[in-house]
Amino acid sequence: MKSFKTILPLAGLMALLPAAAMAHPHVFADARLEVVAGSDGTIAQLHNVWRFDDVFSSQVLLDFDKNANLVLDQPELEEIGRTVLASLEEFGYYTTLSHDGKPVGVAKPDVINVDWKDGQLLMFFAIKPAAPIPLKGKMTFGVYDPTLYASIDFPSDQDLVLMGDFKGCKHAVVRPDADQVIAENQSKLTDAFFNDPTGTDMSKLFATRMEVTC
Repeated sequence: MKSFKTILPLAGLMALLPAAAMAHPHVFADARLEVVAGSDGTIAQLHNVWRFDDVFSSQVLLDFDKNANLVLDQPELEEIGRTVLASLEEFGYYTTLSHDGKPVGVAKPDVINVDWKDGQLLMFFAIKPAAPIPLKGKMTFGVYDPTLYASIDFPSDQDLVLMGDFKGCKHAVVRPDADQVIAENQSKLTDAFFNDPTGTDMSKLFATRMEVTC
């Protein structure tokens, strides 16, 4: 069984998998994303909440339950959080932002909070844009794994929300149709992409996102 510490650097793990296994996710999580406007007229924070599937959660329990009491105690949860904080930095914590078509990076969060509820692992953290995003023009916000190893998606449109003063702004949740994406990008979505998307940014074409226009 692969350890949680090995699974979290997902792009690194991809190189160890057979090519046929790379084309689909192996870890699943339901997400919630809250985009928070600041009083200064910029995007202040994004609040991420991820709830992982039972299988992956069980793997984490086995790997981090050091005292074998079948419970993730607070020190064990904190160790998981530190592991995730370090492992996902190079992937921008799977949080993607853009302003008027230009990508905007994210700053490293202070902490990844971890909890265990009803047999499932939960992670929640606040993240800030690496550069100010004024509430003007077109903005997009989403969460996805660029390696396609993890499927992180939103159960309903209500799991992508705006908080704070977005007066005068319009927003919509976009759920791309996979068949349409493939048809429109056949020259780019080669067999090499589906076998190993590591190092590309094409997987974002399939990701659910929220578009905000102010």
